Amino acid sequence: MGDNNVNLPPGFRFYPTDEELVVHFLQRKAALLPCHPDVIPDLELYPYDPWELEGKALSEGNKWYFFSRKTPDRITGNGYWKPMGDEPVFASSSKRVGMKQLLMYYLGEAPGGTRTNWIMHEYRLSNGTNSGSSSSRSSKRKGHPNVDYSKWVVCRVYEHGDGDNDDNGAELSCLDEVFLSLDDLDEISTPN
Repeated sequence: MGDNNVNLPPGFRFYPTDEELVVHFLQRKAALLPCHPDVIPDLELYPYDPWELEGKALSEGNKWYFFSRKTPDRITGNGYWKPMGDEPVFASSSKRVGMKQLLMYYLGEAPGGTRTNWIMHEYRLSNGTNSGSSSSRSSKRKGHPNVDYSKWVVCRVYEHGDGDNDDNGAELSCLDEVFLSLDDLDEISTPN
């Protein structure tokens, strides 16, 4: 899909919750089932800097959404995504359905890069939430025997500004706030 035109009726916006991203999109993608609406594109994220996502990922407001493959290498052309922590994603039934990892974008080479305001939430399935054996059978039936669809993640990328009002379903979680505040502790000087 590559463009950012969402085929939704007028007045509807794409502001999924964490649970909706995992249950309605990522689980279906991993199980090779169709997503309705099929609006989130596949994108190999790591060659792109976050400001290059326009036109490549689904754009809604100041957020970009896309599916990507899990990879330990999160290096882009001008920097890298640094993992900051994980938190569980729960369904409304209180069952854990996935994990959300917070990543911050740094310009330069690790570990001495400069932190930017770009944030990524990378969602992955919890162990046992995807149908591994049926996924394997489905992929073989569809002619994709070497593709492991349990390795998919869905990502939400946005630039966090000082005056941003994030009231559209993608608010920072408690874990996000803790990790963002840890960077502020480095700037506080204690009296001697």
